Amino acid sequence: MNETFKKGDKVSVLDEAIDGVVLSVQGNQVSIESNEGFMMTFFVNEIIKINDASNLEFGTGSHHLNKVKQEKEIPKPRSFVKEKKSSKEIPVPEFDLHIEKLVKNFRQMSNYDILTLQTETAKRHIDFAIKNRIPKIVFIHGVGEGILKAELDFLMGRYDNIIFRDANYQKYGLGATEVLVKQNQK
Repeated sequence: MNETFKKGDKVSVLDEAIDGVVLSVQGNQVSIESNEGFMMTFFVNEIIKINDASNLEFGTGSHHLNKVKQEKEIPKPRSFVKEKKSSKEIPVPEFDLHIEKLVKNFRQMSNYDILTLQTETAKRHIDFAIKNRIPKIVFIHGVGEGILKAELDFLMGRYDNIIFRDANYQKYGLGATEVLVKQNQK
């Protein structure tokens, strides 16, 4: 399909987001002024003629277009899927390992002492969960520089009977780890 272009035709460039108006036609080259005001030259096979919006409306039937516009303007009710929780469901124990939650006065503690206290606290909670068959616990460690998270990953990697992963992002963001305790079949 070889279209003929004339001065004033509205055109669109095929593989680029450029629209414009034909300024001149010389052989198989068409000079256009883009909607941004740039003068450009393209081959005839690189552009396509576009219709005016008025012609487009007439061709499709303006009554259909108006109906579609009205439907778009009517706000649709938003649906929210609420998470159903059974009344028997036990909430998951959460343990905040931020140092200010563990001790009142930590100002004179070294970074090593703080990290040791946090990992020992986590180890106690994991051991307690395993011993008492608690299926899931969550440690809130925060984002920070990732040192505590790395230390927790190392600690939990030494257990055979637990699985750990990032906790629910919507609830905790990036600063929490969920620990699942495998229940041994004896």
